[in-house]
Amino acid sequence: MIYFDNMSKYYSTKQGRHYVFKNVNISLPTDINIAILGPNGAGKSTLIRMMGGADMPNKGRIYSKKNISWPLGLQGGLQGSMSARENARFVARIHGYKNTKLIEQQVADFAEIGKFFDEPVKTYSSGMKSKVTFGLSMAFDFNFDVLLLDELSAVGDATFRKKSESLLKERFGKTKLIMVSHSMPELKKQCQAGVLIKDQNLHYFANIDDAIKEYQEMYVN
Repeated sequence: MIYFDNMSKYYSTKQGRHYVFKNVNISLPTDINIAILGPNGAGKSTLIRMMGGADMPNKGRIYSKKNISWPLGLQGGLQGSMSARENARFVARIHGYKNTKLIEQQVADFAEIGKFFDEPVKTYSSGMKSKVTFGLSMAFDFNFDVLLLDELSAVGDATFRKKSESLLKERFGKTKLIMVSHSMPELKKQCQAGVLIKDQNLHYFANIDDAIKEYQEMYVN
């Protein structure tokens, strides 16, 4: 389980505190894949970052006995002044790899961006950044009980998405997912349950179809 104990998250503005979450008390199971649903600006990425320890609540706490991953997302973690190869080399060294060439080649082969792999990341399109970040996220064998995915799988054309999906299944078939995606078919395909962000709180649905229905009735129709 992942426990939210009277958790609040807010940002200071000129008009006072803007609450993203307020006094959240809920327990989320870790034996099922869960989709995070909510409109733009509701706090989906903030929630993922807090569960992964990349951000902290202003009040209360989030805790679990399970090994939860850091947020794996499309745009985060790449240093713009460095090339994709240099980013891959840097991350590999952080993870204790003395010989980084294999990791560099794996990321390059997966990302399929050709000569741009050795150009500064700041010159990349958003799609190229996405491919590199996905490839970098997949280049290591992680030992997590739960993976936090923030739009990680929504990259590239149909062929690339199929390859990405295949790699996700291969690498993380034994782990559970908590994921954000704007693709409802992707969420239905990967997840069995859902969490809807509504009224600065989290609402759990044991059935993903019920979560999507509630979300669409509130925010889409």
